[in-house]
Formats: sequence, structure tokens, C-alpha cells
Amino acid sequence: MAVVVAIDAGTTGVRSRAVFPDGRPPVSAYREFGQHFPQPGWVEHDAAEIWQAVRETLNDVIEAVGAGSIAAIGITNQRETVVAWDRRTGEPLCRAIVWQDRRTAARCEQLTDLGLLPVVRERTGLVLDPYFSATKMEWMLRHDGVAATEGLALGTVDSWILWNLTAGEVFATDPSNASRTMLFDITQLRWDEELCDIFGVPTSALAEVRPSSGRFGLTDARSGVPAGIPISGIAGDQQAALFGQACLHPGMAKNTYGTGSFVLMNVGSNCPPPSEGMLTTVAWTLSNGSTAYALEGAIFVTGAAVQWLRDGLGLIGSASEIGPLAASVPDTNGAYVVPALTGLGSPWWDPYARGTVVGISRGVTRAHLARAVVESMAYQTRDAVEAMSRAADTPLSALRVDGGAAVMDLLLQLQADQLGVPVQRPVDSETTALGAAFLAGLAEGVWPSLASVEAQWSLDAEFTPTAERTFPDMFHSEWVRAVERSRNWAG
Repeated sequence: MAVVVAIDAGTTGVRSRAVFPDGRPPVSAYREFGQHFPQPGWVEHDAAEIWQAVRETLNDVIEAVGAGSIAAIGITNQRETVVAWDRRTGEPLCRAIVWQDRRTAARCEQLTDLGLLPVVRERTGLVLDPYFSATKMEWMLRHDGVAATEGLALGTVDSWILWNLTAGEVFATDPSNASRTMLFDITQLRWDEELCDIFGVPTSALAEVRPSSGRFGLTDARSGVPAGIPISGIAGDQQAALFGQACLHPGMAKNTYGTGSFVLMNVGSNCPPPSEGMLTTVAWTLSNGSTAYALEGAIFVTGAAVQWLRDGLGLIGSASEIGPLAASVPDTNGAYVVPALTGLGSPWWDPYARGTVVGISRGVTRAHLARAVVESMAYQTRDAVEAMSRAADTPLSALRVDGGAAVMDLLLQLQADQLGVPVQRPVDSETTALGAAFLAGLAEGVWPSLASVEAQWSLDAEFTPTAERTFPDMFHSEWVRAVERSRNWAG
């Protein structure tokens, strides 16, 4: 039986996972890597450490299942994070600038004042925000000593991993990642020379863009992994999760509760016009040339707020404690936490917002604060979904969910009550890795059709709204008041 291995290179670690088409339990390996915060609002990674984690976890899985049984490798990755390296030596030229990094907020504001937002919105589907890759690349070229030489590579994490797996033979990416750079025309599906000129990014330093599902190359023994394994699927983590959740038809949507949360709705093969508060992105392109687009609501901090409770405040000893602690109280006792630790994403797009806790009284305990953090995940998702439904002119009928926090029944019930629609959790919640595996396996015939991919999805639990709408609406209106107090704090 053929097996497909997914490399899921996330924000805090790398997981390699063997996916069996017959439904056998997966085999996986995981390694964390370091987080660097050199200044407030700055977030960096060591690209060499990411590659080391990829190589180690991939070899662990290959050893467990046997190299000869692997039909393909798929890659999914934290998006927008930029790696600069020298293709002649293979060495990173500086630390990777992570998607959470806010150092280019002033530059984005300057570009907005210069009147460039409309062209960015029209061509890329994005907004002028430091979240995206272009100003990160510009920063590296201006401030980090990265020179626009012949061997320069400026790539997202997927292209860095692919380049290393093929021992420098293939420098490529896919449209789902390219569409997050602010340099890619999502209707023409190519790098936009005018935008590259605006940001001073040489097109020669950018990766070739190939379909998300299709053979990119073969592993090379010089990379430190067994040779000859096809690398046949690449997608940014949120688009991979949309594919892994089998949201293959227009109108289907998912939310991934990870470090941040990302709500994506499949809107079909026609690229919609820019809409207020929402991003338009390429979901995936298949080897037959078909392209699916998605509307996206990007929420910067959800799981990261749990890490803050654990590491910053010491209110919990491990992330797994938050669910039981939050469920130990019936409400937040009037407290609200707005976890704008790195600004606010959809639908606010305020890089100057900062984390805010309001409504504290003497009766508020650590359990109430834990519940307020959990509730903030549901409120932020509601804000994004409502903006998305307005933009798509399509009411949401159900929301499929995944990610670490999706194990919390309390969160998913709160989410169903806030949205007023069923919330569905699949049996296999590692949908980001599944999506990468499905894209790669589809290219190599492991799954012969989209229908066979769809058949892999199965329901674990469904949460339906239980409260009268006026009740969740009342709490949400208080949440919006709290959000307003966090806005433009650092501006």
C-alpha cells in the first residue's frame, strides 16, 4: 500500500506525517524550533533550524514506513514568512522574518499614503499590511545586508524546504503561497513586475510558480534524506487545511484554530473583486490547470494567547489545561480579553492595536481570564465570518474546524452559538497535513479524483446552536466595545 508523507512546517515546529489511503493510523514525528523576538513586534526564525527539523522528522517517518512505500511528499507551511538565502552556497543570509512580524507597519502606512492600496487590492487581493511578504523582502534588502546578487533567493518557507530536499535543483513555489507575498497577480497567476519594482524585489530572486498539485521534483540524497521520492504537492497551511477539510465546492468554509486562526471560504474558479475587511487568495491550482479561489479572514492571535497565558503570565502550566480551566466557570464574570498581541487582522486590519483586558473586578480569577481567552477565539471568528458572508453575499451554512484548540468542546459550542450555524469537527483534525498529502497523492494517482479525496473526510462531532440569538449577541456587542479600546494603541 502506497503512503504519502506530508511535511507540515508550522510557526513553532515541524511535523512530518505519513498518511495511509486505507485509513490506518498515521505515523508522525515532530520537532520544535526556536522563536526569536529581538525587538517588540519583531519575530524571527532560524531557517537552518527549520530545515534541520524537516530533515529529522522526515527521516524518522521514512524509517518507520520504509522509503520504498512512499508514493509522494507534500509540503505545507507557515505562510508569508520570508527566507533569504544564497543559491550558490545554500546558506541563509539573515534570519527569516515571520508572518507575525510587525516591523514594516510604518512602511505599509507610507505606501497607503502614497495611494498604492487600490493597486495592491486589485492585483493581489490583499491589503497593505506588514503581515504579507513583500515589505519583509524589502526590509531584508534595505536593512539586513541582503544584496540583490545573481544567486539571491527570496522565498517562502515551502520554497526553502523544496530547494533543500532537491539539493538546490528546484527553486519553486505554488500559487497559494505566491498569492500571499503582495507581489503576485492572482488573476494572471504570475509575478507582477510593477509591484516588484515598488518594493525593490528583483523577479530573478523569486521562485518559479507551479501548480499546487503536480510533481515539483525528486528528493536528492545530498539533502540527507533517501533519494528519488517525488515531491508533488505544495500549499500554504490554510489553503492546505481547506483542501484537507474537503471544502472542494463553492460556499464551503473552514476555520483552523492554530497560533492564529484563519477562516477560508471556497468561492470557486472566478476571482471575486476586493471586499472590505477580507482577503482574496488563491486556494490551489491543480495539474489540469483549474484554479480555486478563497475569501479569507486572518486572525493573528488565538493559540498564541494560550501560550501567553502559559509562558508570559504563568496562569497555566500547559496548553491542555485551558479547556478544563475555562469550563470550570459559567462565564467570564464580565472580563474580556482582546488578544491583539501583534495587531488585529480581519476585519479590522489595525497593526497598531495591542492586547487589552477590560472589565476586571475583584471577583475575576485566572479561570475567568482563561475563559475570556477562549471566548475571544469565538468572537474573532464571528467577526471574520460575518465580514466574509457579506463579501461573498452567501450566508454560512456550517463551519468545519480543525487545529489544536478544536479539541475544546467548550470553544466549539461557543462558536456555534456565536455564528448561529453548526460547527463540524472531523475525525482527523490534522487537516493541514492531510491537505498537503491529498494534493501530492492526487498528482501521483494515490487518490484518483477529487471525489476520492472528498470521501476521506469523516465527522467526529457536530455542535449546533443552543442559545437564543439575543444572548450571544449581547456578549458579542460587549466584545466589540473591548476591541475598540484596543485599536490604534501603539499608533
